[in-house]
Amino acid sequence: MKAVLLRLLAILVIVAGAIWIWNASWRVPPSENPQIQLIAHRGVHHTFDRTGLENDTCTAERIAPPEHALFENTVPSMQAAFAAGADIVEIDVHPTTDGQFAIFHDWTLDCRTDGAGETRAHDMAYLKALDIGYGYTADDGKSFPLRGKGVGLMPSLEDVLSAMPDRRFLINFKSNEAREGDMLAILVAQHPEWAGAVWGAYGGDAPTFRAKASMPNLAVWSRRGLMDCLLQYMGYGWTGFVPSACRDTYVMVPINLAPWLWGWPKLFQKRLAEVGSEIILLGPYESGDPGTAGIDDLETLARVPAAFSGYIWTNRIERIGPAMSDR
Repeated sequence: MKAVLLRLLAILVIVAGAIWIWNASWRVPPSENPQIQLIAHRGVHHTFDRTGLENDTCTAERIAPPEHALFENTVPSMQAAFAAGADIVEIDVHPTTDGQFAIFHDWTLDCRTDGAGETRAHDMAYLKALDIGYGYTADDGKSFPLRGKGVGLMPSLEDVLSAMPDRRFLINFKSNEAREGDMLAILVAQHPEWAGAVWGAYGGDAPTFRAKASMPNLAVWSRRGLMDCLLQYMGYGWTGFVPSACRDTYVMVPINLAPWLWGWPKLFQKRLAEVGSEIILLGPYESGDPGTAGIDDLETLARVPAAFSGYIWTNRIERIGPAMSDR
């Protein structure tokens, strides 16, 4: 009996060793010139305390003491992000009652502006008249240091693309209305000079994939597909098989979960590249946090493998951009 157990143990050790070698990152030679592109989430903006963050939390009421006077999702903010080293800027869109796209993060106006109601319930003229810095406070409402400095700064998508037609943007659809995908496709069809500027889209799956149907070169991914990809790959990626959810897409990977992916980083990258996919590396995933953490400080940036090629998502492009140029 003892001999049988020892034999079984030896077989298990051999199998485990074979799986480890089969998924070893070192089996892939390092790239001589890893390519990294930076995605600036909302441009240069005011960061906030993420403790206890929920979907309806008013983040303007919990910002850190202001270090600048730039507002997320505005043309000056985006221009500053590109100047700091961003390759792509992520922006949030809402359809307006007069058929345009307003660039603004929140579903409602009440948190950070002097307006009220759902963002999409107004026309662009009303939205452009608002003060988007009205509600920002770093001391629980004792002072509002940015009040009055954001009047007229909410842009339309046309404003953004007209100002920066040679840059690239990632569109975040805040709803799941398919018509928004049609709106985006029609806008680009009317202005073919902007086709290169609209790099990608994500958010609601219905508008995202409706836009993709008319814009084949659009970079898109599905929220559900991301979860399916990561969970399935963790489950049986050790075989070398890449699940269908991971194919021909962009895979957003939290940096604290990355080491659990078979073959991370070089072999995992190679497997995805072979099925037409690329990686967008995020900040650490925290259970219950509804937001998107980024690579936002030098300590987290140091955890990015030297061999990594792909995209890095950041909320602090003004820090990470210059650091990457020195890396």
